Amino acid sequence: MAYDLIVIGSGPGGYFCAIRAAQLGMKVAVVEKDKTFGGTCLNIGCIPSKALLHASHLYDEAGHLFDRMGIKVGNPKLDLPGMMKFKDEGVAGNVKGVAFLFKKNKIDTFQGTGRIAAGGKVEVTSAGRKSETLEAKAIVIATGSDVARLPGIEIDEKRIVSSTGALVLSTVPKRLLVIGAGVIGLELGSVWRRLGSDVVAVEFLDRILPGMDNEVCRQVQRILEKQGMTFRLSTKVTAIDPSSQPLKVKIARSSDGGGAETVEADVVLVAVGRVPYTAALGLETLGVKQDNKGRVLVDQYFATNVAGIYAIGDVIAGPMLAHKAEDEGVAVAEILAGQAGHVNYDVIPNVVYTFPEIASVGKSEEELKQSGIDYRAGKFPFTANGRAKINLETEGMVKILADAGSDRVLGVHIVGADAGNMIAEAAVAMEFGAAAEDIARTCHPHPTLSEAVREAALAVDKRAINM
Repeated sequence: MAYDLIVIGSGPGGYFCAIRAAQLGMKVAVVEKDKTFGGTCLNIGCIPSKALLHASHLYDEAGHLFDRMGIKVGNPKLDLPGMMKFKDEGVAGNVKGVAFLFKKNKIDTFQGTGRIAAGGKVEVTSAGRKSETLEAKAIVIATGSDVARLPGIEIDEKRIVSSTGALVLSTVPKRLLVIGAGVIGLELGSVWRRLGSDVVAVEFLDRILPGMDNEVCRQVQRILEKQGMTFRLSTKVTAIDPSSQPLKVKIARSSDGGGAETVEADVVLVAVGRVPYTAALGLETLGVKQDNKGRVLVDQYFATNVAGIYAIGDVIAGPMLAHKAEDEGVAVAEILAGQAGHVNYDVIPNVVYTFPEIASVGKSEEELKQSGIDYRAGKFPFTANGRAKINLETEGMVKILADAGSDRVLGVHIVGADAGNMIAEAAVAMEFGAAAEDIARTCHPHPTLSEAVREAALAVDKRAINM
């Protein structure tokens, strides 16, 4: 069969790419190795984790906050199988939605492992080992990423789990040890802490959430510690005895291996990041260049060094975020159609769905200092926001960083309830090159949490009203 475009992978990057290409009049095929569409995000990542974060947050609120608001429900009872069913139903709905969109846009789908046999040819091998070869003018690699593993620690997805296994635990572990205090570790650690686990996060570095604004991370750590999570920073896991019950985990200082000790855990979650997934694609045989981290090298048009082969999403450089992959999928489809596809990597929001949420877009203070950029910072705490007060959601703040000369917004960081939605305002403002004053002079509805964004913009010029 001959196509204009074959997309390998049906995650956010892949299915956005396929749909946009179909909208532009291309004949498109999608190859997916798993039984369902949607990739890691919809099946074992973003969607199921947010379902559990939402449900566990409501459970936690019912047990600790409802009484303060005059709602008498008694101690909530956890039905973990019921919560998992709720999660699975949400996943199924999203996955079916992608399948529907493929049909709606007349995109052919092939279930099986895709291998690029040669330029313009993709060999698809189904679970039954039946193979067929598809032909296309262009091939886009959108195969996403896989769990990063630690040497000497075998993940069995039962007691030593990755994020995949942490989403399907059948009982609440009494003690959960999380290796890694990044996004995945904090989110899934939050889920199980709310449901009753004693959670300890072991982080190799001296801080949580590497790469995010330091002031934000310090505040978030204090909040999560107040909620009951424990952090062991500048610490590494050196070994786990899988034969012991409970698990015996050896830890030591990450700097010199000193201070060794053994701690016990019922479940260990390995959350040390993700790596590009390029297995079985045949890239080495084709001569497609990759960097030392296994990422596919592409130019500004997402083209590899082999004609007709492109790559997007987690398999190329940049933040491993679903929305970044989506934008790249749309951009490469438009480029293939002769349009000017483009992604503004300076305005890619990042959200951590703990409670409170953590959201950022643009530069951190550390990045601005390192670049020698003169800036001004405006900060506004949610303790001074009327809606946050009545909602009992006063943890956190908004911080806006603006160029000292032009006042152009360079970065926005939010710790607070609904930060993931509020950061979109900042992203739109930055996309249009807004100044802090532009946000400050834009009328915001009252009473809302979003007023804190306006107040932070006012604070850049030292004229916040409610502080």
